[in-house]
Amino acid sequence: MKKLVIGVVLVFLVMTGRSQDFEGLIKMTTKLDVTDPQTKAKMDDAKKKANDPANQAKMKEMQEKMNDPQFKAMLEANPQMKAQMEAMMKMITMGDPSAMLPSAIVMKVKGMKSKTTIEGGLMDKTEVLRYGDKDEAYTINHSARTFTLMPKGESESHNKPKVTKTSETARIMNYTCTRYIIENTTNDGKTVTTNYWTTTELKGVDFRSVARKLMANDPSFSFPDIPGTPMRIETTLPQMGTLTVETVELKKGSIADSEFNIPSGYTEVKL
Repeated sequence: MKKLVIGVVLVFLVMTGRSQDFEGLIKMTTKLDVTDPQTKAKMDDAKKKANDPANQAKMKEMQEKMNDPQFKAMLEANPQMKAQMEAMMKMITMGDPSAMLPSAIVMKVKGMKSKTTIEGGLMDKTEVLRYGDKDEAYTINHSARTFTLMPKGESESHNKPKVTKTSETARIMNYTCTRYIIENTTNDGKTVTTNYWTTTELKGVDFRSVARKLMANDPSFSFPDIPGTPMRIETTLPQMGTLTVETVELKKGSIADSEFNIPSGYTEVKL
C-alpha cells in the first residue's frame, strides 16, 4: 500500500517536475473503490476485529500511555520512535485500505522545483521535494524529522504499455479531456488497466518528457507516450478495485523559494 501511495505521488510529480513555465499550486484527491469480493471480506473482518471490545480496550490503553506526560516527553525526544508509534496506531485502526491512502495531495511548483504534501492516510505529514535540474527527489517525514533521498529504480523488464485513444471526452476543471486506455503488464504477468483523462489546453506542463525521464527504469509506474496533461487517472488494481486520482484545484501564483528547502535540524536516513 505504501508503494501505491508513492506511485500516486509520482504520477503528478512527472506532470510538473520539469515545467519551466508553471508556478503555482495543484491539488488532487484520491478515492479507492474496492470491488474485489475477497478483499471486501478481509476488510469486513478487519473492521470487526478493530471494533472488538478487547481490541478497543487495548487501543484505549495505548492511547492513554501515549498521552502520559513522561512517555510523551520521551517520544518528543525521539521523533523517529514517535513516528513509528503513530504509524502502528494507524495500521491497527485502519481496516479499510482506502483509509491508508491520502485524502489529498497538494503540489507547489516553481519552474523545475516542486513540493508535494500528502494529507491524511498512512503517509500523512510526508512531503516530497523534487529538484528537476538535479534529477533528485527527497521524502520529508515531519513526524520523524527526517529526510531521505529517493532511489532511482532499476527494472528487470521494459514492457511497453498498450495505448488506445477513445473518442470519449469530459470536462475536468473546465478543461476538455480525452480518455486514453492504457494496459500495462507487470513483471509477474498481471495486466493493469488505467484510464488517463488528459487535456492539451493546459500550457506550461511538460508531461511526456518528464515521464520518460523519471519512469524509464521502473515498469511498475511506467507512463504512456500520450499527448497532454492527465487531469484524472483511474487505475484498476488487481484483487482490489479502482483507484481514482483527480485534480480539483489548479492555481497559478508566486511561490517562495524557501518552500523547497529541506528543513534545518532534520536527520538524513539512507535506504
